[in-house]
Amino acid sequence: MVGVESSRLDRWLWAVRLTKTRPDAATACRAGHVRVNDRPAKPATPVSPGDEVRARVNDVTRVVEVVRVLPRRVGAADAATCYIDRTPAPPPEMAIPVARRDRGAGRPTKRERRVLDEFRTGGL
Repeated sequence: MVGVESSRLDRWLWAVRLTKTRPDAATACRAGHVRVNDRPAKPATPVSPGDEVRARVNDVTRVVEVVRVLPRRVGAADAATCYIDRTPAPPPEMAIPVARRDRGAGRPTKRERRVLDEFRTGGL
């Protein structure tokens, strides 16, 4: 398949499967969730090899470098070769302790309520 020199941003996001549909890509651009080379991008913004695209899709910010521009949507394996994923690793999630009771244990006793209240307020 012969590469193209540039393409519309919304079409490229859809072609490399960063968004599920092309209208989703256009909506993300209009909402300001997509930047090309650290500039806000419209759906018709041209992208070419070497551009950095920063897109927030489904509450996840993806940072990718364009390697190849596609004229049409391709399979996932081919799409993955069209960009270099430079997305930073997510920070490790801190486990928040949660008070658990056995299922079917009934209502907590007065003593258990006091322990739960102390746990919820941090022992203050």
